Formats: sequence, C-alpha cells, structure tokens
Amino acid sequence: MFVEPPIFEVNDVRELLDGLDVVVEAPPRPWAGDDVLALLIWQPLTKEDMDRLPALKAVVTGSIGFDHIDLEEARRRQIWVCNTPDYCVDEVADTAIAMLLSLARGVTVLDRAVRDGQWDDHAAGVLPRIADLTLGIVGFGRIGRAVARRALSLGIETWASDPLVPPAAMLAADVKPATMDELLSRATAVTLHLPFTAERAHLIGERELSLMPRGSYLVNTARGQLVDTGAVLQALDDGRLGGAALDVLEIEPPSARNPAPRHPRLIVMPHAAWLSPNSEREAVRRAALALRGLFEGQEPAGVVVSGGPFR
Repeated sequence: MFVEPPIFEVNDVRELLDGLDVVVEAPPRPWAGDDVLALLIWQPLTKEDMDRLPALKAVVTGSIGFDHIDLEEARRRQIWVCNTPDYCVDEVADTAIAMLLSLARGVTVLDRAVRDGQWDDHAAGVLPRIADLTLGIVGFGRIGRAVARRALSLGIETWASDPLVPPAAMLAADVKPATMDELLSRATAVTLHLPFTAERAHLIGERELSLMPRGSYLVNTARGQLVDTGAVLQALDDGRLGGAALDVLEIEPPSARNPAPRHPRLIVMPHAAWLSPNSEREAVRRAALALRGLFEGQEPAGVVVSGGPFR
C-alpha cells in the first residue's frame, strides 16, 4: 500500500497496521504498480491515477471532504472509499465561531487600521453585541451541531437548514429549523458546514446573498466551491455583507493566476480550521484504523463508497 506524506508518515502508519501482512511505502506521485491494494491520501485522486493502480481495492482520505476523489470511477471499479469524518469537529467549530466573533466585533478590521496608522474606534463601523446576532447554520451534521452548541452558549439565536436532518432533531438541540431561503432571510450571520457536491456549486451566490439582511456576515470553513467568491466580494463592496471569513477557497492554493481574494472586510485563512496537534494525530489514526478494518474483513467508519471483496 502507498501513503501520502506529510499527513501520513510511513512509520506512523506501519505502527498502526502492525500485525498485518502489509508493506507500507511512500513513493512520490504519480503512483503506479499492479500490487497496490490500498492508499492513504489527502491530495486528489483521479481516474488516471486509478488506471495506474489496477489492483487498487481501497482509498482512505485523511479529511472530512471527499470531493477530491473520482467517486464515480471508484464505484465503477468497486473500490472502497472512506473519509475521516470526525477527527477535527472541535477545531473547525472553534474556528467558525472565532471567525464570526472577529467579523462581528471588528477585530481584524481594527487591527489593520491601527497598523495603518489610524487610531479610530469606529474604523470597523457598527459593532453589534454578539447576543444580538441571529446565526444560520447550513448543514447540521457533527460540526454544525458543535457550532450550534457554542453559539447558544453565547446567547445567539440559532437556526439551521439541512434537508437530511429531521426538524425534531434541531428543535431538540434548541435550534430552529428552516428552509435555506428562510434561514438566509432571517440570519444576520451564516456559517457553512456541509460537504461539496456538484449540485452545491456556488450554493451561496448573488441570489442567496441578496436574501440576507444588509450588513450580515458569512463564514465558510467547509469547501471553497460552495461560495461564489466574486459575488461575495461584490456584496462586501455594496454593503450587503458586513464581513466575510473564508478558510477555504475555490482554487487552492492561490497563485499569481488565481490570487487569494482581498477586501478590507474579508478574512482569509489557508484551509487551517481543522488544525491542532490532536487533530493531526487523529486524522492519521482514524484513517489507518479504517483501512485496518478493511484488511480484517470489517466495514469501517466513514464509508463513502462500498467496494467489492477486499482480499
């Protein structure tokens, strides 16, 4: 099997798979070999990659998201695909709330103003009381629920939209259920916590931003493709949005051809919401144990695509 540094170090994976008849290697990409049964990855995996690995039976990604894997091709080849769904729930929820607080209380804008030589406590405009916000959570899975718990502890009225979660489950968490449009029209802050699929491309675009109360805030720690960045920049320019915070971009990493977006009321982070020493360890441990389960004939957690016989 092949593993992909720096997330997956060979010795760490070997230790977690100790006792199995498995050879663990970390060659540079592009990978090839007719005896490679499994991969631990974090970068994209395409049909062409699979073509070079004809014996491939399982792919485990050390991430919550799995949109970087060609799932249709994996299904066709009966390759198991697993994600790692719960290794960084607290980290992402903490970051989403931190971003929201920074936007609402003007922390980043005021810091930039002072560094530019200003000493103006109104440089960030209106700074609402946190408890006066209404938060809309789009996606009420593990992370969405963790964000809700944090928001409620701050006295923030919290709404959620998720067609896969029964309204009763939201109400049991002291969260008000809503359709997407209802949530956008009510919430003065919106945070995204759902996986990316082709159907969700630009889930937040010009129309959706137009539904939000003027001066609202947008936080995205999920996937960059969920948000139309150009529409966000326009909404910041015209005041529809009071601020936005993006941990993820449509194209990562940015480059001279596709630079990171810039705006005085925009926070951009380098896809770091997941990061802590604990989450780094857990990403490796949980992904490797999922793969171990497959080698031992068990169905692991985080199955995205169920494949054929493993051995």
